Amino acid sequence: MPLDKKLIVALDTVDADRARLWADAVSPHAGLLKLGLEFFLANGAPGFARISGAPIFLDLKLHDIPNTVAGGVRAVLNLRPKMLTIHASGGAAMIQAAHQAAASAGADRPMILAVTVLTSLDRQDLEAIGVGAGNVAEQVLRLGRLAIEAGADGLVCSPLEVAMLRQALGPAVKLVVPGIRPEGSATGDQARTMTPAQAVAAGADWIVVGRPITGAPDPGAAASNIAASIQ
Repeated sequence: MPLDKKLIVALDTVDADRARLWADAVSPHAGLLKLGLEFFLANGAPGFARISGAPIFLDLKLHDIPNTVAGGVRAVLNLRPKMLTIHASGGAAMIQAAHQAAASAGADRPMILAVTVLTSLDRQDLEAIGVGAGNVAEQVLRLGRLAIEAGADGLVCSPLEVAMLRQALGPAVKLVVPGIRPEGSATGDQARTMTPAQAVAAGADWIVVGRPITGAPDPGAAASNIAASIQ
């Protein structure tokens, strides 16, 4: 499937059979399928290999010393994910190590995406962990600049920061945006959300949608409706 499709569907489950059924249903409408930490810990590389229909975004959010993160990146290169996440808060040296490890795969290397501030966090959460005055936008921009300068291909950010990052960092930086909730959907554990159309209009390259699709009675139809709303 072409990466010009802006919808990424998150297959958030530990059940590989269920993930495969979801993948079959939503792949015609998705640019990528996202496999996260819970799926990978439960199923590993064999489970990854069972998911097909669209390129895979492996969302592990690696965060450790540079040498360990580089080793983690190299360990999954044989799976050929199209995207791989790390935490921008790991610092410039860690991001550079991830970039260099990914580059060893040559033309098949995954896009390294740096997570800025998790979409479940708000000002009070940042204050509680000692981030300045808890200004979310400032922290996102600070980490975003650091990550891109250190070699990340793009960023993961909430939809509320897309326009700011696009203006500050320019059109070449890829922005992958979770925290997407169609009109009428429950926000769940997401603190900073937008609708699919709003996020794309703000400048998102890809939007990530999970539960509003996989929790729907017909995941394929739900994915089709969201994909149509952002054409």
